Amino acid sequence: MQLINTTEKLNEFCNVLQNQAFITVDSEFIREHSYYPKLCLIQVACEQDSAIIDPLSSTDLSAFFAILQNPDIVKIFHSGRQDIEIFYNLTGHTPKNVFDTQIAAMVCGFAENIGYGNLVREITHVDLDKSQRLTDWSLRPLDESQLQYAICDVTYLIDCYKYLVSYMKENHRENWVDEEINQLCDESGYCIKPENAWLRVKHNVHSPHFLAALKYLAEWREWRAQKFNTPRSGILRDEVLLNIASAAPKNIEELKNVRNLKKEVINGKLGAEIIDALNIARRNPMPADICRSDRKQCCNIPNHEQSLAEILKLLLKIKSQESGVIARLIASDEDLRYIILNQPEKTHTMQGWRYEVFGQYAEQLCRGKLSISYNPRKKSIEFKGCIQ
Repeated sequence: MQLINTTEKLNEFCNVLQNQAFITVDSEFIREHSYYPKLCLIQVACEQDSAIIDPLSSTDLSAFFAILQNPDIVKIFHSGRQDIEIFYNLTGHTPKNVFDTQIAAMVCGFAENIGYGNLVREITHVDLDKSQRLTDWSLRPLDESQLQYAICDVTYLIDCYKYLVSYMKENHRENWVDEEINQLCDESGYCIKPENAWLRVKHNVHSPHFLAALKYLAEWREWRAQKFNTPRSGILRDEVLLNIASAAPKNIEELKNVRNLKKEVINGKLGAEIIDALNIARRNPMPADICRSDRKQCCNIPNHEQSLAEILKLLLKIKSQESGVIARLIASDEDLRYIILNQPEKTHTMQGWRYEVFGQYAEQLCRGKLSISYNPRKKSIEFKGCIQ
């Protein structure tokens, strides 16, 4: 393992990486006090070598970013969304040809969202040291124990990758994770547009005036957070944002009546900006079709079909156990709702391998053409119906 803190060393290391079939990648960062995560370390390993890259030094990372964009090299992450987000923020692109061991582990029957340490233990029987888990990786210098802790996040990942790929090939599941990986690497998921920020705020009010207020308040908060690189919650928490949208004050005096809003916010620059955002919202009420769509997203399964939902969950559990694939990867609660509401086009559960494993059974169950029973003699679950 080498510590890379100069451009020359990094370029030499990247010359080794560019001839590899795959590399493992991890990062250490902090984001408690900023909108964008601050990258503190990049750990990389291949079968010939491993290194810790120090991005806080004066090192030019261009050579490594080029490796991330090389489609001929598989980039292996474990639960890589936050790592990929960092690289997207720095380069404007997500890495090419990605493999995520947490996603693959769900296809191979490991626990849902299994952590890296647990996966390493299951596959290699090694217990990783967790003593540096709460390290502030922005501090320098880093001692040997910290460096060893960090590099283990990628060295054991090689064995995990090989095991998972082998299992998937033996069971003809190489393509089962493709959809999840494509979603993970979809650049639109990392390009946060302030005008869409309101869609991430959970609420249960759907009137045009409330939604317009929420939209422009959330857009203002997102814009300010990005501009000043500060956490959204450091400006206004979601709870307070919803209180303001609900009260819709017209001036500073009315803003003072909003619950949980601090005086320094009301009387400072933020207070005036909040009123400005609300004034824009009043001039631009939310269209009725968006209000209906927003309400539809939050609607529940009709009461008379709640029992069907429970049976579908049971069916999903049975098929998950039979196939050795984590249930959530096959279908989510939202997918089940779309199946019950006869909207199969809105769920990937009714396509590809998911349809073969579960979707076709769910479809027949909803049509009354499939029954589930228990055979006490064979001690097994049996299905009766017209499944081919």
